[in-house]
Amino acid sequence: MAEAFDVVVIGGGPAGEVAAERAGAGKESKLSVALVEQELLGGECSYWACIPSKALLRPAEAQWLARHTPGLQEAAKAPLDAREVLKHRDYMVGDYNDESQAQWAEKANIRVVRGHGRLSGPRTVRVEGREGSRELTARKAVVLATGSRPRLPDIPGLKEARPWDNRGATGAKEVPRRLVVLGGGVVAVELAQAWRSLGSEVTLVQRSRRLLSRYEPFVSEEVEKALRDSGVTVRLGVEPTRVQRPGGQGEVTVTLSSGDTLRADELLVAMGRVANTDELGLETVGLTPGKPVEVDDQLRAKGVDGGWLYACGDVNGRNLLTHMGKYQARLAGDHIAGKEVRAWADARATPQVIFTHPQVASVGLTEEQARKQGLRVRTVQQSLSHVAGTELLGRNLDGTARLVVDESRRVIVGATFTGPEVGELLHAATIAVAGEVPLDTLWHAVPSFPTLSEVWLGLLEAYGL
Repeated sequence: MAEAFDVVVIGGGPAGEVAAERAGAGKESKLSVALVEQELLGGECSYWACIPSKALLRPAEAQWLARHTPGLQEAAKAPLDAREVLKHRDYMVGDYNDESQAQWAEKANIRVVRGHGRLSGPRTVRVEGREGSRELTARKAVVLATGSRPRLPDIPGLKEARPWDNRGATGAKEVPRRLVVLGGGVVAVELAQAWRSLGSEVTLVQRSRRLLSRYEPFVSEEVEKALRDSGVTVRLGVEPTRVQRPGGQGEVTVTLSSGDTLRADELLVAMGRVANTDELGLETVGLTPGKPVEVDDQLRAKGVDGGWLYACGDVNGRNLLTHMGKYQARLAGDHIAGKEVRAWADARATPQVIFTHPQVASVGLTEEQARKQGLRVRTVQQSLSHVAGTELLGRNLDGTARLVVDESRRVIVGATFTGPEVGELLHAATIAVAGEVPLDTLWHAVPSFPTLSEVWLGLLEAYGL
């Protein structure tokens, strides 16, 4: 006999948890919510992506800052203790135990159902778990929040080589002597720098001529320089044509389009992600498996009658960032609970931090993107070396700040920062972009001295205020 709930959420990662909690806290009444998860509550970000990767990166960033700080420079010359860094990583992921997440769900009156959930028809979810099969029905809504998985390119020998994906790279128990990284996006540059800091000989291979090609050009230049300065070998404009690793273990050989070969102990593939919809039962409600679930601005699946099916996070393909998935989940939960909502920040005011050193922080449009949209824009740019707050963080530190201004409205449509700890500058820029705050108003938002935020004063002065 089917178990009935008001809301059934498939996927217990950040988006699924937030949607479940938000729907169950609606003003109409307390809705009953089931949260279906086949792995660990907290999902990819908590255990295999955001949290462990930043835990691996932070000690190296602190050491980098210390090496620029008078009084600490000599002490900071010692190599990192890799064993302690990996222990810190394990601590930050709770030793891969989700007991605390399960306790949170219980306190939030969310019923956790362990197993693989898939649609078996309208408002119906079949769950296959260790204790057998069970059927859940949803009186009000089903939310899909199954996230995404790494894309494995069709390169001869790659699958058989059993390469690392983000899970292998963030969860490794030992430091490989040699590591080859395929890709030039966020995961690739972060993990290349992390493992280099722990002692690996790292080679990064990117088929385009730029790293981080979706960002402002100066981002690519500064991150590439930082990687090279740290000892990472960066190969641009080449791509892997064949991978060999007999038996899927031991030394791996990567043949490049240039004819060169690379040999390593581990191979990390960081070349994009795909939505987890293959085994979700989409065909039972008229949707196509293997593709993102297209949604409207209330996060309801398009092509499904009745407005009962929602999708938030990576699974809908709108924006593959944890915090934007949680944003969508808040709105989906609110809509299920009876509120009028519309998602728009995931298309217009998306913030992101890349936790390399130097950090990269951006929100909104790059100059190129703005011009392609037909906006009449002007950019202003400043070096962080002119800001007293930068020098207080350490000597000979630098970075770049750029604003993209829509001249017709005199509002910021994009902002990008590089440099030490610039992630903490980003929320002010996000507020300016999301709130469409006029520059003449921003001129009266006075930054404190001596902080990094004083770069805002220089940017506005460069604009002419």
